[in-house]
Amino acid sequence: MGEKWCIPLQFVCKKYNINTPNRIAGFLAQVGHESGGFRFTVENLNYRAETLTRSWPTRFPPGVAESYAMQPERIANRAYSDRMGNGDEASGEGWLYRGRGLIQLTGKDSYAAFSLEADNEALIKPDLVAEPDLAALSAGWFWANKGLNIFADNKDIVGMTVKVNGGTNGLDDRQMRYSRLISCL
Repeated sequence: MGEKWCIPLQFVCKKYNINTPNRIAGFLAQVGHESGGFRFTVENLNYRAETLTRSWPTRFPPGVAESYAMQPERIANRAYSDRMGNGDEASGEGWLYRGRGLIQLTGKDSYAAFSLEADNEALIKPDLVAEPDLAALSAGWFWANKGLNIFADNKDIVGMTVKVNGGTNGLDDRQMRYSRLISCL
């Protein structure tokens, strides 16, 4: 995980009552998966046409996806346009407010709420969410706002995953991470 994460994660766990073995294992399993093992804090949007169509079928149908493939900024601006508080595709807000942090905070509304509630400059300086302090803090804020301690208390990895991911993408990896962590704790 690396030393750069120890202090920010300790702070976040204390601040958001992620303070039992089940909560710590659940939180670290989810952020570990979402960040590729604490290696990535900015969403990778460098997708091929097939992946775009599979991920966002209404925004990137066949015929459209090919003209966006392998162009991350254009992909973000289309994928996240006119939703989550972002403006239209031309506004550039899809790219500006793309996923960042250990749980991939996404969309202007989320950046604004996090900025206001956690008293930081994420809304006006979104790149800060990719740095360890705000990457960890945004994950803890998201965790608390989605009520994920209750899921962790119940060892509900599927429920946690759905709240974090919107589906069960990467469930096997999340379960494996949880099992390893809980055995250490």
